[in-house]
Amino acid sequence: MESRIAQSIALKYHPVAVLLADEKPQNALQFKKGKWGCVMFMFANAAKGKTVAFDRETFGCWGGGVGLGFGNAYLNFPGGVECFSYFLSSGNIQWEKGKAVAGALEGSAGKAFAEDFLHGEAYVETPQLVEQFIKDLPITEIKSRYLLFKPLSEIDPANEQPETTVFVVDPDQLSALVILANYGREGMENVIIPWAAGCQTIGIIPFREAKAQRPRAVVGLTDISARKYVRNILGAEFLSFAMPWKMFLEMEGKVEGSFLERHTWQSLLKSRS
Repeated sequence: MESRIAQSIALKYHPVAVLLADEKPQNALQFKKGKWGCVMFMFANAAKGKTVAFDRETFGCWGGGVGLGFGNAYLNFPGGVECFSYFLSSGNIQWEKGKAVAGALEGSAGKAFAEDFLHGEAYVETPQLVEQFIKDLPITEIKSRYLLFKPLSEIDPANEQPETTVFVVDPDQLSALVILANYGREGMENVIIPWAAGCQTIGIIPFREAKAQRPRAVVGLTDISARKYVRNILGAEFLSFAMPWKMFLEMEGKVEGSFLERHTWQSLLKSRS
């Protein structure tokens, strides 16, 4: 499937379709079982034309397991949800269980992870706020064996229906998509920017939106850890824009007659070339 929106905003990279499947496509990229990796690294490869597969043993990291809909993978973090809550905030060095788990990890964890485990990533002020963040996440247990990232151009909507379509966009393109998302709707808040991991803003949060009567688009890649992993592949200037499939089709149908065909957007496009 070719996207009219992608053509109209001169998208640099492939739109990525997020699909549930029970079979893995041939030649799909996949993390090795038990190997750590960032889901957004794989997403960047999908945006460059690769097909990627994940299952319950190959989702890369605990946040990735949560983000892709493989349940509450934070339960399997070293020391469980408690230690994860300290890891994301103020660090495990300040309490006995955390120090004991850190001792058990010594030598087996990478230097960067060990440092963050002990002293915290400081993305959230307190462990209690992290616990609330986890409660607020729409943690999902998908029913399929695999979750796939595929270039949208390889999707035949007659045979497979994505859960979500994700664009990789720069500030001009993001501006256009925010306008288009609100163009044919009441209200002015049809796009959200939640605080979450990069994979969660293209996975479970759009999945939640898909269940709403009027789903909203989700801006992501505001996760600076994920940005560190994708910038060498995609560039430093990009964010993600995820649309539940129903909303994507709605927006595709609004291109004709919209501002995307008018002089302001056309002149902005011309100035970019």
